Amino acid sequence: MNKNRYSQLIEKIFFNNYKKGSKKVRFLRSDIEKVAQEINISLPKNLGDVIYSFRFRTKLPSKILDIASENEEWLIKLAGRGTYSFCLEPKLEIIPNQNLAHSKILDSTPGVIDKYSLTDEQALLAILRYNRLIDIFLGITCYSLQNHLRTTVPGLGQVETDEIYIGIDKKGVHYVIPIQAKGGSNKQGKVQIEQDIELCNSKFPNLFCIPVATQFMLDGKIALFSFEQNNSTIKITSERHYQLVSNEELTDEELIKYQKRK
Repeated sequence: MNKNRYSQLIEKIFFNNYKKGSKKVRFLRSDIEKVAQEINISLPKNLGDVIYSFRFRTKLPSKILDIASENEEWLIKLAGRGTYSFCLEPKLEIIPNQNLAHSKILDSTPGVIDKYSLTDEQALLAILRYNRLIDIFLGITCYSLQNHLRTTVPGLGQVETDEIYIGIDKKGVHYVIPIQAKGGSNKQGKVQIEQDIELCNSKFPNLFCIPVATQFMLDGKIALFSFEQNNSTIKITSERHYQLVSNEELTDEELIKYQKRK
């Protein structure tokens, strides 16, 4: 990916549509072609990757970021088929707290999965399933319903979530749990959590939605986050870290210590 070319394109699109004081800046996918002609830049083969990279992988150009205050951030959101919006919103950083205590979990991942997993994301999703980490994290019984669910949501267009779980608690309440998994250098983002909530509201309107994000930490531990939405604001409700270990690596003393945790 030519980041410099992508940055020039997205910066020009933003300022072509931005008016001073605006908190929402709409643009079209077709603007990429128009702007490329304006500034004489050859078009990327995959036009969608320009937008995708700034939504999920890469920071926006500094000239755009400088317009936001310290507690705000510009996000690119879906606004319909082929339509997007730069939105200025309160900042939400989904970054593992390095000072948070972790829990050791006996590793139930089949060795064949470790051997043949092709990506960090796929490996992480498999680890969650085989070790029932979603059940452990949320304290309810959970079942994987579908992997990589891609569907159309009114007002947004096509969205995709990494995995959908259905959960049941001791009272019989049913939950829908969309999962966003990240490995490598990819980072979790507020946009993905909001999209998951809209997907669940559209496709599972009678179920209680608990969005979950998960990622590998640098030391190999697994971080899990849950969220809730109040008045269009996304907040983190829980964060836990888990380390998969062999039987010899989990002591009786550690198990007793876990009993005292809240």
